[in-house]
Parts: sequence; structure tokens; C-alpha cells
Amino acid sequence: MRTQTVFTSFLVAASLVLGAVTSQAADSKASGTWTWTQQGRGGGGGGGNAPARKSTLVLKADGEKLTGTLTQPMGGRGGGGGGGAAAPAPTPVEISDGKIKGDEISFSVKREFNGNAFVTKYTGKVDGDKIAGKVERPGRNGGEPTSTDWNATREAAK
Repeated sequence: MRTQTVFTSFLVAASLVLGAVTSQAADSKASGTWTWTQQGRGGGGGGGNAPARKSTLVLKADGEKLTGTLTQPMGGRGGGGGGGAAAPAPTPVEISDGKIKGDEISFSVKREFNGNAFVTKYTGKVDGDKIAGKVERPGRNGGEPTSTDWNATREAAK
């Protein structure tokens, strides 16, 4: 009987240690600073494309909960050959509904523009120092949402 109790205690302790290690692995899998660039919209007076825009995502995983901020430039309004307003300086926005399950992540970002709120939804799969996934944005003027790819790379720890 004593051998069974000792063995059961050992199994419980091993399970707790394994659970803690697995949780820490999931935490470190998504935690960090991630960056990606996307081409800006076309339109500056010469018909060329606007410069690429860098996005920075800072994530912190705690179990299956994901928190953090996204800093992403919003496009300027210059589109017709000068005279338009410059793009505002990027401001970090808190993510919401952040989740991590295994190597799958998801979160939303809510922004306001001219008194209108819109939510962008991100999903992705973490693979080492890369995230590949989809971004779903609301459609223009209430139309169907649009979906695009996003591919981020983890920045080296400083």
C-alpha cells in the first residue's frame, strides 16, 4: 500500500512539473516583439506606391491568454499629388480577445476613425520565430469583410 501511495504522489508531482513546463513553452512561443511590413496604398502624385509600412506587435502569453499592443501606421490622406495631411504618428493599441492554444494565436484590435469604430481580427500560427496568418478587416461602407495574409518575424531580445 505504501508503495502505491509513493508512486501516486510521484505521478502527481511529475504531472504538475510537466504541466508547468508545457505552459512555459506555450508562453514563450508567442511572447515577444514581432514585426512585419506591408506595402502602402498607391496614390502619391506620380502614380507610384506609398512606402512600405512597418507594424510592431508586442505579445505576452500567460497560459492560454494573450495580451499586448499593436503599433501600426495609419495611411495618410495625401492621394492626389500633394497637399494632403501627413499620416499621424503610430500609436500602440491594446489587443483584445487574445488567445493561444498550442501554436495557434488569435486576437482583435479595435480602432476609431472619425467617430467610427472598427475591429480587425488576426489569426496565425507560431512556428519558431515566425507567425503566418490571416487578417480580417471590415468591408468598406458596410460591405463584406476582406482578408489578407500577414507574416511576422520575432525581433531578437535586446
